[in-house]
Amino acid sequence: MNTNPLLQQPAVSAATAQRLQDAMARLRGRLRSESGQNATGLTVTQLGVLASVVGEGPVTAARLAAAQHVSAQAIAQSLAVLKAAGLVHTEADPQDGRKKLISADGSAAELVDRLLAGRATFLARAIDHVVAPEEREVVEQTIELLERLADADLSGGGI
Repeated sequence: MNTNPLLQQPAVSAATAQRLQDAMARLRGRLRSESGQNATGLTVTQLGVLASVVGEGPVTAARLAAAQHVSAQAIAQSLAVLKAAGLVHTEADPQDGRKKLISADGSAAELVDRLLAGRATFLARAIDHVVAPEEREVVEQTIELLERLADADLSGGGI
C-alpha cells in the first residue's frame, strides 16, 4: 500500500495545483515586466538578495543565505554582481572582524522601492479594471487562502 499522500490525492487536486502554479508564474512574470524589474539586468535571485540587504542590512552573508534559503555560494555569486553594480558594499563587522557586513547603497533602496511600488501600482490597476466590485470580497478571501498555503506546515509527512 502506497503511503505517499501526493499519490493518494484525487486528480482534480493535482490539476488545481498545476493551474495555481501556472497562474502564479504568469502573475510573477507580469509583475516583473510591469514594475521594470526585467530592465534592471538583475535576476530574480539577485533582486531578492538586494531587497533583503535593504530591509535587514547591515547583514552577514550567512544571514542572507538563511533568509533566502540558498547556499553561501549562491549568495556570494549574487553579492558579487550587486557589488559590481555598486548597489551593495561590505565592511568588517565591528564586533567580529572576521565577519563582513553587507550594506545597501542609497540607490539600492530607491531601486527596491521603485520596483515594489511598480508591482503594487500594476496590481491595484489590474484589480480596478478586471475585478467587479461584487468580486472584491472574493479577492480578499483568495489572498487569505494564499497566505495560508504559504504558511502551510507539511513537515508531518509532506514532500
